[in-house]
Amino acid sequence: MAEADTRAAEFTRRLQVHYDEMKWLYCELYHGDIQAFDYYCDMLYRCYEARPKKLRAWDRKREKNPAWYKSVDLLGMMLYVDAFAGDLQGVRAHLDYLQDCGINYVHLMPLLESPAGRSDGGYAVSDFRKVQPALGTMEDLAALSEDCHDRGMCVCLDFVMNHTSEDHEWAKRAKAGEKEYQDRYFFYDDWTIPNRFEQTVPQVFPQTAPGSFSWCPEAGKVVMTTFYPYQWDLNYANPVVFNDMTENMLNLCNHGVDVVRLDATPYIWKELGTNCRNLPQVHTLVRLMHMAAEVVCPGTLLLGEVVMEPSKVVPYFGTLEKPECHMLYNVTTMASTWHTVATRDTRLLRHQMDTVFELPKDYTFLNYLRCHDDIGWGLDYPFLQKYGMEEVPHKKYLNDYFTGIFEGSSARGELYNDAPQLGDARLCGTTASLCGIEAAEYEGDGDKLDRAIRLDIMLHAFLLTQSGIPVLYAGDEIGQLNDYDYHRDPLKLDDSRYLHRGRMDWESAERRKVPGTRENRIFTALRRLETLRREYAVFDNSADMWSIEPYNDHILGIGRYYEGQKLLALFNFSEQDQTAWINEDGRYYDLCTLEEASARAVNVRAHDFVWLITAFEKPLKKKRKSRK
Repeated sequence: MAEADTRAAEFTRRLQVHYDEMKWLYCELYHGDIQAFDYYCDMLYRCYEARPKKLRAWDRKREKNPAWYKSVDLLGMMLYVDAFAGDLQGVRAHLDYLQDCGINYVHLMPLLESPAGRSDGGYAVSDFRKVQPALGTMEDLAALSEDCHDRGMCVCLDFVMNHTSEDHEWAKRAKAGEKEYQDRYFFYDDWTIPNRFEQTVPQVFPQTAPGSFSWCPEAGKVVMTTFYPYQWDLNYANPVVFNDMTENMLNLCNHGVDVVRLDATPYIWKELGTNCRNLPQVHTLVRLMHMAAEVVCPGTLLLGEVVMEPSKVVPYFGTLEKPECHMLYNVTTMASTWHTVATRDTRLLRHQMDTVFELPKDYTFLNYLRCHDDIGWGLDYPFLQKYGMEEVPHKKYLNDYFTGIFEGSSARGELYNDAPQLGDARLCGTTASLCGIEAAEYEGDGDKLDRAIRLDIMLHAFLLTQSGIPVLYAGDEIGQLNDYDYHRDPLKLDDSRYLHRGRMDWESAERRKVPGTRENRIFTALRRLETLRREYAVFDNSADMWSIEPYNDHILGIGRYYEGQKLLALFNFSEQDQTAWINEDGRYYDLCTLEEASARAVNVRAHDFVWLITAFEKPLKKKRKSRK
């Protein structure tokens, strides 16, 4: 059979699997617009035909093992290309370093073309088909992806689907008065309907960008801008928008992107009289995009950015029969973790983990301690109120603690979007600086530095104990500190998130090889933990998990069990040594030392952890079932 015939047969086979559902959902959403649906199907074939031969082979390999991403071998790192290595070619030059870190999942933060000073860190895209010129070209992105694939690494990239920059071609033509392009956004002749929206739609940034609409003087109309005035919300009720944005996404996949991070997923459908969040049509759109990827590039995964509590996050997985996102962020655990660092009280974190443990094991979360964004205190305050923690004063305590205002705190962070009248603010800072490493080094206090490094390592051990994909933020592997240089940059000084988005310190990275340095201590410890996680069966993502009662609210206890191996993980969030009052029978070994240890009344050093593993024969590695 000719290659062209083989390709056509492959596309037809994949399309037929989803065609009936795809047509039904599309026509329900777009009121039976068959012409638009036919265009959509033709677009899918066009994208399939444009897919490079090497990526098609990649797809076929993954089609045989669709659960490849659920392997415990995956370890991610998120990075800004310019901050990490200058440009895409620079990242290619540092792939050896990423492999030395054990990284095989590289999340490139937004890098598509966006206007300087009005980009929100790259989240205001002016051209979905171009890389920011200072970072390289689409060809450079494809070359980097190919290099990563050759090393067994996958590439993740943000796809900003809720809005475009006001400098996007569609927006420029809308400003010029072309109705076809105004219909791709939400334009109104006056403030009547926008004011009705505002009655039910919460503000995202009430301090820095109040309201959800802006006046467009060029068009003489009001336009919806949920996030910032220079980010115009797309109208997905218009099938042209959905068709073209899906094609933009698939074009990124054809340049080697394996994981598409759907930015601001819950916001993409707007409806008057609602809060414009999590509407049913959002799930229809994501399901359609999932099927589009399975037809064109089945090696591709969708990662949903849904920053909400688990009960609202879980629906974005869809169902086992009709999946939507392959992966979602475990954002609530991240925020609850830092709450626990500040309060030394593990009850909320345990409650949060119990919620996650109850979810089906088929759900895959990305777990992290820090990311490019701020820490928002969207905690379970009804739960905290049981223990006397009221929302407004508690948020103030957390922010005072992590900015170092609270007496005795060694944390060093800064506030973001501070709203004193609401008693609310978000927090910025690197993992190391929030753990107290920055303050300890500044003071030259060796004992304080030891404790801070121990806390940093303990938090990463907790990260690696969870099921899912652990993701580091670039620099955390060497304990990189806050970067205050952004205060001197007029394009960044109003955004404190750049505090932890600093440039990679490559001289510091080299010190990871020097015994006794902060970089070496953290890097070596994390690599050891990551290696253990990959080697021992009990860390398999299919393991049973539960919380352990240590009868000590300073200690978080987690149990894991998989095919004969049992792990007891104990984490001390107190600055004092604590005892976990557990009473487990059987022989246990300290996994980090492989020395025999008791699982009764276990002492855990201040800000430290213990991994205790059973060995029914000897504490040796047990071969895991490979998903590769």
